[in-house]
Parts: sequence; C-alpha cells; structure tokens
Amino acid sequence: MAAPPDRIEVGYVARAHGIRGEICARTHDPDSTTLGDVTAVWIRDRRYVIEAARDTPRGWLLVLDGVPDRNAAEALRGATLEVERAELALGDDEVFLTDLIGFATFLPDGAPWGEVVALELGPQIRLVVRDGDVERQLPLVDALVPVIDREARRITVDPPEGLPEDPVDPSRAAR
Repeated sequence: MAAPPDRIEVGYVARAHGIRGEICARTHDPDSTTLGDVTAVWIRDRRYVIEAARDTPRGWLLVLDGVPDRNAAEALRGATLEVERAELALGDDEVFLTDLIGFATFLPDGAPWGEVVALELGPQIRLVVRDGDVERQLPLVDALVPVIDREARRITVDPPEGLPEDPVDPSRAAR
C-alpha cells in the first residue's frame, strides 16, 4: 500500500476578489470549514500562508502572503487548492475522500464488487468502481455506502438495482 499524499486537494481558486490580491476559493464540499482552520494552502506547488480567511455564500475569501494585487490573484484563477494532511484532523468515523482510492468494495452479503479507482467530484460525489472490464459509478451516500472500514481498506456497498455498468474505456484504463 502506497503512503497517502502529504497534501489533499480541497477546492480551487474561483476568481480574484477586489484589487488587493484577495482570492475567492471554492471547496469541493460546500459545507467545509477547512480553509478557516488551516494556516496555509498550496497552489501550483507553491505554499501560501493564509493571512485572513472568511466564509461567504459565494466561497471563501482568502488573503494570501505573496499575492499582493488583483493581477497576481487573477493569475491563480482555476488552480487547485491543496492543504497539508498534517493540518487536518479526522474523527473516528471520517475518512479523506482521496484515501478511498484503492479500497476494495463488497456487497452486504460479502461478495466482491470491485475496487475504487477514482472519485467523480461535483454536486454529488461518486465512487468509480472497477470490477474486471466493468466500471460503475456509485453515489457516495450513506444509503448506498453504509460502511467504510479505514483500517481494512474495505467498503460495503448496497447499490440499487439497474445501476449502469460501462465497459472500461481502454484510453482510461490506466486511471
């Protein structure tokens, strides 16, 4: 098993805000308070200390050391935001989404169902599960994913009947 990455992607730079270099950042989880809890973010492999952060209905507004004006903020637009794993705390029943990649999936009766090969992020987070030549996408919701066992790297899934199964696209097989 590979070591988890030192940084975790939490969102992206949506736009510049104002003329003093502030950025508007959007987190993948709209309810996340991560950007208010950490001391720095990584953008394009550069660490930026957060001088000020405030949550707004349209995203987090961040003042970053080293981003002095609107032009510098605008140059970061669209870039992903990462935070250091060491700055994040997990509760007993929590897991970093990125860590789910590589977990084995099983049906409630114990039958193997495949391996998580990716996540599809968006309004609904979906596990991309590959089982041989078949790929499935399963929404990551409690009713369909009742048990995630971090220690065993195992997920129990209860997929609905008729869940689409797609043949693995050879161009994406290395995903």
